[in-house]
Amino acid sequence: MDVTHGKYLGVDYGDKRTGLAECDISGLIAGGIGTISEGGMRKTAVKVAEEAEKRSCKKIIIGLPKNMDGSEGPRADVIKAFGALLAEITDIPIDYYDERMTTMVAYRFLGETGTYGKKRKDTVDTLSAQIILQNYIDRERAIKK
Repeated sequence: MDVTHGKYLGVDYGDKRTGLAECDISGLIAGGIGTISEGGMRKTAVKVAEEAEKRSCKKIIIGLPKNMDGSEGPRADVIKAFGALLAEITDIPIDYYDERMTTMVAYRFLGETGTYGKKRKDTVDTLSAQIILQNYIDRERAIKK
C-alpha cells in the first residue's frame, strides 16, 4: 500500500450546488465533505481551489458526464470549461472521471437508506462526488497492480 498517495478532492460540479469529497492520504477511502453553492462558475472554481489548497490535496478529480455510448455532449463542454477555469486559479493538477450513472446510484442509495425531501437534495451532490472519487481511486489502484 502506498501511504504517500496524498489527498485528492472529488468534485461533482453543478450549476446550483457542487458536491465535494476527499480521499484519505493513503488513497483508499473517499468521504463526502459537503457542497458549495456559490453561484456562478468562477465563484465556484475559486471555492473549489480554496478547499483543495486548504486540505493539501495533490489532485482534483472532476466528474465528467458522458452519454451512455461514451460520447460527450453539451454538459461535458460545461464541465471542461469549469476545469479550465479551475486550472487558471490553482496549480493543483486536474483530472476527469466518467460520472455516468453516479447520480442515479446516489439516488438509489439515498432511497434505500430512507433519505428523502430536503435532506436528500442536500446530500445527493456530496454523495455523487464521493462515488466519483472512490471510483477514480479504485481504478488508479487497479492500474498500479
